[in-house]
Amino acid sequence: MTVYNYFQVTMKVAANLTFMFNEAGGLLARYKAAKKAGFLAVECAFPYSVPAQDVVSVLRETGLKQVLINSDPGNLEAGELGFAAVPGQEERFKQSLEKSIAYAKALNCHKIHIMSGKTSHDHDEASHLATFESNLRHAVNRLVTEGIIGLIEPINPVSTPGYFLNNYPTAVTLIEKINSPNLRLQLDVFHMQMITGNVSNNIQMLMPLTGHIQVAQAPHRHEPSCPGELDYVYVFRKLRETGYDGYVGAEYKPSTISENSLDWIDRCSLQL
Repeated sequence: MTVYNYFQVTMKVAANLTFMFNEAGGLLARYKAAKKAGFLAVECAFPYSVPAQDVVSVLRETGLKQVLINSDPGNLEAGELGFAAVPGQEERFKQSLEKSIAYAKALNCHKIHIMSGKTSHDHDEASHLATFESNLRHAVNRLVTEGIIGLIEPINPVSTPGYFLNNYPTAVTLIEKINSPNLRLQLDVFHMQMITGNVSNNIQMLMPLTGHIQVAQAPHRHEPSCPGELDYVYVFRKLRETGYDGYVGAEYKPSTISENSLDWIDRCSLQL
């Protein structure tokens, strides 16, 4: 087994513009606010309310790197959060995937979080799971040709009741079964704590399948330096020990003005 000197492992932070810099206004204003705060990279869940070329323009203006977007969720106001695991919505999923790929390519973004969607009372768990696997296989075949990595993320049922992918065994089974380098786990430490805890052992177990990390303090989803259940200095030490040197998405609701919530980055020896 490879042993890493965790002091030499560099992780960079990407501001999540769905959660951060909302005080700046709309999405494009948040890109500029993130740049002003010193960020070099960003992620956002749903850029689809803004024309892709407008996002491209602000990326060029600021020099920011887009490291992640979520797949097109459908109608957020109606409570939709994607379609990948929803039986009967296969064509909508394919259409939403093409829209997501088009945005990702325009933004030079190489990772898409593929959202499972919510469970339906009209279908049992086995039907949801079979639909999810089939749609992920279709997605992987498309993403391989586009040079994009698809990510799946278990989301805790307290924050998002009814979301289908709400546990790690299901995510691990799908990733191992499909067995493609273009399908990886999105490991959100906040969700992991809320779903299952046992953070140290789960990091060790899940990191070989992980393609992206996100963080927030539990249980209130504020910045990692806020009081809460997780000691993030220790958590980042465990992440470094695995050799992870990718981006860390700051997907949290700031307890203060976003620019004033960044002390955890230095405290945890991370970089912008």
